[in-house]
Amino acid sequence: MSTATLSSPPPSPDRAPRRAGRLFALTGAVVGVVYGYDTGSISGALVFLSQEFHLTEAEKGLVNSILVFGSIVGALIGGKVADALGRRVAMLIVAGSYTVFVALSALAPNVIVLDAVRFLLGVAIGISIVAAPLYIAESAPARTRGACVAAYQVATVAGIVVTYFVNWGLSGGGHWRWMLGLSAIPAALVLVPLFRLPDTPRWYVLKGRTDKAVEVMAMTDPDADPRAETDAVREALDRERGGAVRTLVHKPYARAAFFVVGLGFFCQITGINAVTYYSPQIFEEMGFTGDGQNFLLPSFVQLASLAATILAILVIDRLGRRVVLLSGIATMVAMLATLTAVFAFGDLRGAMTWVGFAAILLFTAAFNFGFGSLIWVYAGEAFPARLRSTGASAMLTADLVANLLIAQFFPSLMAWAGAAWTFAGLGLLAVGALVFTAVMAPETKGRHLEEIQAFWRNGGHWPTSSS
Repeated sequence: MSTATLSSPPPSPDRAPRRAGRLFALTGAVVGVVYGYDTGSISGALVFLSQEFHLTEAEKGLVNSILVFGSIVGALIGGKVADALGRRVAMLIVAGSYTVFVALSALAPNVIVLDAVRFLLGVAIGISIVAAPLYIAESAPARTRGACVAAYQVATVAGIVVTYFVNWGLSGGGHWRWMLGLSAIPAALVLVPLFRLPDTPRWYVLKGRTDKAVEVMAMTDPDADPRAETDAVREALDRERGGAVRTLVHKPYARAAFFVVGLGFFCQITGINAVTYYSPQIFEEMGFTGDGQNFLLPSFVQLASLAATILAILVIDRLGRRVVLLSGIATMVAMLATLTAVFAFGDLRGAMTWVGFAAILLFTAAFNFGFGSLIWVYAGEAFPARLRSTGASAMLTADLVANLLIAQFFPSLMAWAGAAWTFAGLGLLAVGALVFTAVMAPETKGRHLEEIQAFWRNGGHWPTSSS
């Protein structure tokens, strides 16, 4: 018999490119899961390490805020690292840093070492916030780019969900070191495909390696003309030059910058990460007893958040951005008012505890339905290509600064002012977010990017006629 008879049928010509495209998306999604896990893992670990290290409320806040401070540093340098070394190398740095620093945090002998390691982990997280979506968006074929970037956001929420179930499973023995350290395993595994994958076509064009860009473009998108797509990337890069930060504070972009930065700040200052970081303590304050309840209940909260994120992706282009965002924030306002009433007037030993649980669940789901799903959409639509990354960086900085304030001061506020006043304050901030969004946010459903940018250049009004 001939060898031809024994050999397997030849693969279809586009099987390898499609497989490569899926590998890019899968690699980015795994990084998203690890990022989500590392963000949420402290929620359970903090209960037990606080007891072991005898932490004050301020020291508990610092364990969280030091990570966020590191994230700010990482986000500020992430773009430069990704441009100088490459998106793939930046992702390798992120995955390697995750592996090392989460392992070291699990071995920390005292809170000083833990804080130092969590700062370095925060730097890695900040770089990943910039590099991972960039790597996915620039590698995925145009027809699946939106789904791939959305999948990264869903993977991040899924990582937080995994965190809470792991925390629940380990809470019986108070194994906080395992809670923190387990994500070193998937972080190490993601290094394997990253060593095999190329960088993005856009980065190769940025570095003048046009032939390599064409090669990678053909690898990732078999339906496109790789040479024409590479030329389009080069033209886009030429248009993006001159995107200085100072341009954002002058007309005609100042209004768009004010909206995007304000949206980033309100996204975090309304308290979503108070729930992510401190939910076991909140449920204990609410009247739930035992680690079983206080660690399992947050798992169901995050499952609802995952469902809300997927729902938002399904309805955003039907209902419109503004409707989804405003309904999410309005629900957050209502749930914060409910939590204020539960803590101020409720019987925290009876049915009102479950009302409080439902309010926390709906608050978190509403955040992911509105803010969580739309903040990057608005940031990407508000500016022309040359200012898009600059505007997104400004928004991310405002987001992380607000996150830092929540992480540091929420436990101290709960101890000093009490839960009712703390949630009332968050409720007032959410009302401010609702008013700000109602006044500033345009409905951009179905409009081209050029139309949306004309809205901002026209002082927040749609032009009467399109050219």
